[in-house]
Amino acid sequence: MFGGEPDTKKGRKCIAVAALLLTASIVALLRTVPAFSQETELRGEVSESAILADQQRKAGQLRPQGSLDQAVPATQMAEDQTPANPYEPASPGAVPDDDQTGGAEGSIFNQPRATDDPFADNQTMAAPRRPSTARQGAAGAKGKSDAKAADKKNAKKKPGQTTDSTAKAATRDQAETAATEDDGANRRAVTIDSVDRLDPGTERTGSIEGQKVKLEDDAFAAPGIKVGTFVFRPTLEQGLTATSNADASAGGRSAVLSETALRFSATSDWRENSAVVDGYGLFRNTLSGQKINDAQGRIEGQLTVDLDNELRAIAKLGYEAVPESASSPDAIAGVTSQPRRQTVDGSLGIEKDVGKMRYALTGAVSHDFYGDAKLSDGTVLSLKDRDSTLYSATLRTGYQVSPAMTPFVEVEAGRRIYDLRLDSNGFERSSTRLSARAGVELDMREKLSGEFSVGWLREGIDDDRLPAIAGPYVNADLRWSPERGTIIGLTGRTTVETTTIANESGDLLYSGRLTGERQVRANLTANTALGLDWRDYTGSDGHDLVLSAEAGLTWWLNRYAGLTTRIRTEKLTSNLPGRDYVANSVYLGLKVQR
Repeated sequence: MFGGEPDTKKGRKCIAVAALLLTASIVALLRTVPAFSQETELRGEVSESAILADQQRKAGQLRPQGSLDQAVPATQMAEDQTPANPYEPASPGAVPDDDQTGGAEGSIFNQPRATDDPFADNQTMAAPRRPSTARQGAAGAKGKSDAKAADKKNAKKKPGQTTDSTAKAATRDQAETAATEDDGANRRAVTIDSVDRLDPGTERTGSIEGQKVKLEDDAFAAPGIKVGTFVFRPTLEQGLTATSNADASAGGRSAVLSETALRFSATSDWRENSAVVDGYGLFRNTLSGQKINDAQGRIEGQLTVDLDNELRAIAKLGYEAVPESASSPDAIAGVTSQPRRQTVDGSLGIEKDVGKMRYALTGAVSHDFYGDAKLSDGTVLSLKDRDSTLYSATLRTGYQVSPAMTPFVEVEAGRRIYDLRLDSNGFERSSTRLSARAGVELDMREKLSGEFSVGWLREGIDDDRLPAIAGPYVNADLRWSPERGTIIGLTGRTTVETTTIANESGDLLYSGRLTGERQVRANLTANTALGLDWRDYTGSDGHDLVLSAEAGLTWWLNRYAGLTTRIRTEKLTSNLPGRDYVANSVYLGLKVQR
């Protein structure tokens, strides 16, 4: 084009186009090179895909500025920014990493935003501070007053004139709506329920008015008295008894008696171990009729200590004082009052659970000693030859078939030693005890609980002239609740009764008692009891049968006082002469508890 005589207009156009292209290239270089030199900081190895993604991002940022260079087409600018040989994955199906894809707001070439440099181009602007609620309220009130003034001003204008009340009202409504939403969001944000709590004790609880009150199982049960770490529950009962047989004997007569009964229980309030103390005392005095003046009582305690490795220790200690029963085979005739028998007993047991196996080893000691008998002629008869101590050890092994049932077997070995080697008749009464039994232990919570066992018991006396006391052994202690408010209990035990009567070894006494308690109303309780005793004399065919029945009601006036009444009948039938009797009685009294 410079060789000949070019056309002047055509040459000018070519020169202008070349100059424009040269200017655009220079401008692009000036804009691109400083940007890369300032923002590109290579630290370590960078993949080609990351470089390609960053170049594409920069090209996208430069596209909006192409409007300033209208002479340069957008396609040509993109071609200038794109490398000649773009990166291609070597493996088919390969995809770039997430941080290397297009768009890349988190590009590796981005510098961290400046937060404390006021002259930095990429500094983060702080969010505008929201005015307080009070200021928002004041601003809202001021806006409303300004709106009212504007409305009055617009009302004075002529109908043809244009008013700005509509626009201002819309702006004011939008501002109030935004303020309300902002205030509600901030209120929701600062409530205590929205904050992560580090302390579980700071959780909110429901209002007292809205909570359901849990009803008591027994609204008339004794609340108890807090004494140290124990809860003490005493009960005092005072009443009158009219009976047809005051001392329950073959020669007993009718009488009216004053009866006072004191019962108490104390339960520990410990976190791990437990202790229970129970006791009762019964005092009877004659108001009219046959002379009766006696007292009896018992106190016993149990301590349970949980040791390591499924190991428990159970200790028991008790004391009992009761007069000799007038219907006992050892009762002494012609006395003003029967001698008093006192018993001190204690035991220590260790229980161990190994898987489903249950093991228990218990050692027990029981010492009986008798007081002197006062005869009607004024003389005193000593009964020291009846004092004895029984030592025994019991081993139990059980297998838990289910959490509700554990069958077990139990063996017992013991030795009874009398304080005097020979009694008043010259017999050596010390003996050796052996027993074996099998049973099942039940635990169905309040529905059914307890245990039942049967076996064989033998106590051989050291004196060869006296036969051994032997026979079946039965023991039961069950508690069944067929429905709420009804409790049925069954107890049974086998007792070896020794004697110092010449040429007699003693007897086995089987005692059974079936009880029932029904809560008729919240303040009215009914109870019944049926009893059966069978005494089998060793060395003879003699036996005694005792049947008894009892029914009673307790009406609670309030939680602390109530009226109680009961009727009872008892009958003894024996094949031995002079032992039969019948006793009927009625009782009415007042019971108080705390």
